[in-house]
Amino acid sequence: MSPSCPISTRRVDSNMVRIISFQVALFAMIFLVSQESFFALVLVFDFFMRAIRQSTFSPFQIVGTFVLKGWGIAPKLCDESPKRFALYMGLVTSLFIVIFYVAGFTTVATVLAVILLICALLETLFDFCIGCKIYYAIQIGKGLLANDRNIK
Repeated sequence: MSPSCPISTRRVDSNMVRIISFQVALFAMIFLVSQESFFALVLVFDFFMRAIRQSTFSPFQIVGTFVLKGWGIAPKLCDESPKRFALYMGLVTSLFIVIFYVAGFTTVATVLAVILLICALLETLFDFCIGCKIYYAIQIGKGLLANDRNIK
């Protein structure tokens, strides 16, 4: 998506998003190795705080702000809407990880944690956001259906 055609008027720093996704990947990896639900709960808490726009309570946002200011990295702005959609997907995924893990379905929780890890690593390493791609596909689908007069 080009910067001249934003989906929303809000913008986010993609550098911050990548630092946060690194931390998500780290905590997902620690959860997978240790099988301690605490790490999954931290993921849920962090995703939830950012989802309700209370980033000042987000541990990952706090660390990201510290890193960006400490290294003097200039913001690289991008549209917020696809990133928020990906945030909600991360929240739901991490919530299901906790639910399945507590319910005793550790294999399902592990598979979901691996999926979360892969998505976070793609964002961190390659600036490739799976949630954003799904968001764009949904928007294209909505646009196609809205413009088709034969579909009722």
